[in-house]
Amino acid sequence: MTSDVRFETLWRRLSLRGDASVWHARLLECYAEPQRAYHTLQHLEECLLILDDAKAAGLIAKPDLIEMALWFHDAVYDPQGDENEELSAQMAVEALGDHPAVQEVARLILLTKSHQPGGGPDDAWIIDIDLAIFAQPMERVMEYERQIRAEYAWVPQAVYAEKRAEILRGFMEREHIYLTAWARERFESLARANLQSLIDSL
Repeated sequence: MTSDVRFETLWRRLSLRGDASVWHARLLECYAEPQRAYHTLQHLEECLLILDDAKAAGLIAKPDLIEMALWFHDAVYDPQGDENEELSAQMAVEALGDHPAVQEVARLILLTKSHQPGGGPDDAWIIDIDLAIFAQPMERVMEYERQIRAEYAWVPQAVYAEKRAEILRGFMEREHIYLTAWARERFESLARANLQSLIDSL
């Protein structure tokens, strides 16, 4: 299924008003912006593949809301900004209009900032999907790290290495990187090994 068909099918399932193709085109423009290296359509597509695997297990309460949140979760991305998730959520609110689930989609997007769940039944899923990159094959993980470095090219190497290692150690210090049993079974062990390799490489 092509990207546009997938988005427009999701739009119809949620009975949204407006023109899905307009929003799809806008999102593609966002994910293609020149300041991005990791937060691109590649990352979105990887998230959607993980979502599809999780949906097949039948464990997500409202997968369509998770999917819509994923489409918008990095719609706004400025490496030097600190309101990316808030602005992405605002864009989702604009797109979804008066849909009853609009605030829930916005709330799910905001969870990708802290990667800490709130009280929603599916909170853990969007977090685990966003962090699934840590458990990809090492070649992809190292590409991911190069992409993140490219997005922060304006930061001196010594500063970058210190701050980046601090962030990665933060995930390592959690009791579980992944919040769902489904993701822990599939990703936890490999993610920890990959994170250690990334820290060592810094």
